[in-house]
Amino acid sequence: LPSVLCLGDCQLQTPCRIQKCTTDFVSLTSHLNSALEGFDLEFCKALRAYSACTYRNSKVCRGNLVYHSAVLGISDLMSQRNCSKDGPTSSTNPEVTHDPCNYSGHTEAREHQGGEKTHPTTYLFCGLFGDPHLRTFKDHFQTCKVEGAWPLIDNNYLSVQVTNVPVVPGSSATATNKITIIFKSYQDCTDQKVYQAVTDDLPAAFVDGTTSGGDGNTKSLRIVEKVSGKYVEMHAKYIGTTVYIRQLGHYLTLAIRMPQELVMAYEESQDLQLCVNGCPSTERIDDSGHLPLPVMGQLLPQGGAAHPWSVYTLETATTKCHEKMLVKDIYFYSCVFDLLTTGDANFTAAAHSALQDVEALHPRKEHWHIFPSNGGGGVGKGSKFFVGLGLVCLILLVFL
Repeated sequence: LPSVLCLGDCQLQTPCRIQKCTTDFVSLTSHLNSALEGFDLEFCKALRAYSACTYRNSKVCRGNLVYHSAVLGISDLMSQRNCSKDGPTSSTNPEVTHDPCNYSGHTEAREHQGGEKTHPTTYLFCGLFGDPHLRTFKDHFQTCKVEGAWPLIDNNYLSVQVTNVPVVPGSSATATNKITIIFKSYQDCTDQKVYQAVTDDLPAAFVDGTTSGGDGNTKSLRIVEKVSGKYVEMHAKYIGTTVYIRQLGHYLTLAIRMPQELVMAYEESQDLQLCVNGCPSTERIDDSGHLPLPVMGQLLPQGGAAHPWSVYTLETATTKCHEKMLVKDIYFYSCVFDLLTTGDANFTAAAHSALQDVEALHPRKEHWHIFPSNGGGGVGKGSKFFVGLGLVCLILLVFL
């Protein structure tokens, strides 16, 4: 009908839509990272979709210079990336370009669907090391005995359980010798995967022998061995979660970062989670945050050892911890506490690496260090950490 109506001088035509083709291509490729696996595959799919779009507009865009430049550009890019002309193409609907197994892309997808700007993802940190000392998702710092098996995390996506054993006879101090992690099955991203580490057996694989979850290209869950038998990392990108596990001496440490909305995704029956709610009051060695010196509630003499089996005095323990940690924060004082309690120098390395893990995973730099206060006040901005009389005395002796 248009051709009949446009006999003579009428110039009614379908407009050239090369700009729409180009805009769709940018939408399909803007989230891709050339450093990650699968980039070439996705880029080639987008190029083929771009090429198909230009072909559909070839007649109406015949005299358009932008169109001809785009066709030449597509050809060059396909040669550079070794893309075949035949093969799957990306959908021009940007909603489906987001990887459902990449948590960091979920916010962008929600923004596109709802048309509203969402708040940036809030990440939380939890760590366990030494005596053990616990830093909860709320940035509360506690020292607990929690002998036996206890859940650190138990939500709809992840379960983490630790087992603690006594370190020295006659003391309430314990340390972690076993960690079990269950990454729960999630959509098409991963089947359930179980990881287990015990003293002197820190594997670089899940219990089924695999080192990743999801399909071979995506690897939405993977284990990376950093130091053989001593340090592994687990990256679960489908839930935006990172886990570090180390063995220092005879005991294990753990650090984890996880999105707040997933941390809080649990049922009432799952409320016993040390990372979420801290240790039960009956299991705490400290008293409402107060960390006393480990000598029957009495002040340790300057030259006296904490226990008969400990080779450390207050002075030598302080010196030993200062070799690794120059900043005298709560990690430093936890180190001194552990040396006086156990006499095991490996706890120095445990406190030092725990602080390194905080610096690597904790999202807020101003909260990395926790400083005791003589007035029992808070540490950092808005955090509530307290220091007992024993620790205050320890601080004073350090500076005498």
